[in-house]
Amino acid sequence: MNQIAFVLLERPVSWAEAAFGFAGLTLALLLLALLSSWRGSRRREMEAAMAAERAREMDDKVAEMNRLQAELTGRMQTMAEILSTRQGDLARVMADRMDGLRQQVGAGLEQNVRQTSESLGKLQERLAVIDSAQKNLTELTGEVVTLKDVLSNKQARGAYGQGRMEAIIRDGLPAAFFAFQPTLSSGKRPDCLVTLPGDGRGLVIDAKFPLESFTMLREARGDEAKKQASARVRGDVGQHVKDIAERYFLPGETQDMALLFVPSESIYADLHEYFDDVIQKAHRARVMIVSPSLLALAIQLMQSLVRDARMREEAQVIQSEVGKLLDDVRRLGDRVDKLDNHFRQAQDDVSQIKTSAGKVTGRAERIGALEFDDARPNEPALPFAKEVKLKAAE
Repeated sequence: MNQIAFVLLERPVSWAEAAFGFAGLTLALLLLALLSSWRGSRRREMEAAMAAERAREMDDKVAEMNRLQAELTGRMQTMAEILSTRQGDLARVMADRMDGLRQQVGAGLEQNVRQTSESLGKLQERLAVIDSAQKNLTELTGEVVTLKDVLSNKQARGAYGQGRMEAIIRDGLPAAFFAFQPTLSSGKRPDCLVTLPGDGRGLVIDAKFPLESFTMLREARGDEAKKQASARVRGDVGQHVKDIAERYFLPGETQDMALLFVPSESIYADLHEYFDDVIQKAHRARVMIVSPSLLALAIQLMQSLVRDARMREEAQVIQSEVGKLLDDVRRLGDRVDKLDNHFRQAQDDVSQIKTSAGKVTGRAERIGALEFDDARPNEPALPFAKEVKLKAAE
């Protein structure tokens, strides 16, 4: 046992010392383990106690919340009953008001629908007439013949062009928007003057297209004859375009553009194919050369403008009626607000009446609680009754 077991810090340690040291260390470790276990159990007991306390507080809070919720539910039910009663009264009043307004609006809308239906019926009739005229123009376009084969002299050719132009315009526009052979302020009389809505200036349409030169061109045989005939076409058409620009362009009275009507689709096609310089010259002079189909197309466009103007007028009438309807609705809203104020005032009055009734009831209960039998015999009854009356008056 006294033998040296090992050397620790230059000091020899025997087996006995080592055994005692190991036993002491083991005992210290056991004590530390027991202390740690005791502290852990103590901490768990404290945590359990705190958890139980928190659970009790939570139960108390939940109970309080349940009580408050029950009170709130009762109040909400009472308020819902009051609001349902007021809502029913307001709904009845609104229903009566809306019935009257619905009748007025229905009558106005019925009248507007009737007027619109009549206008649409008239428009359908005009469209049917235009479709018929367009069909006739298509059939006439298919018959490509020379004017010489159709008409024999200059006067007849002029009347033919004037007649075709008048037929197209009559079929496409109401009579109030055009005039044939009117007299301008300068004394000149164009073949037709078309006036569009919203613009006091008239659109001049001329039907005196120089057809003689085209007749010569078709009859020409040989290059020299065709060259001379082409030169005459350029001269005649150019001079007529110049005359239109000089005669019919009146500032403030006529449009700054005019239409030159060609009564034949074939001549119009030849003019565009072989005389482009003449077409360009007319464009620079603000004179548009149109064939029957192009004139019909232009008249249809003008008819759309006329129809749009009439529709704008009807729309203004409808807008005016809608404005009146909005005024009625606003007045209805004001009256509903006044009715709501009356309801609130009545509710306040009822609340004050209830308050007064409660006070009267309390005073009556206090008077009824007086003990008249306990009065002393020698006291007179009249002063006591008078005192009761005074208390009741208070």
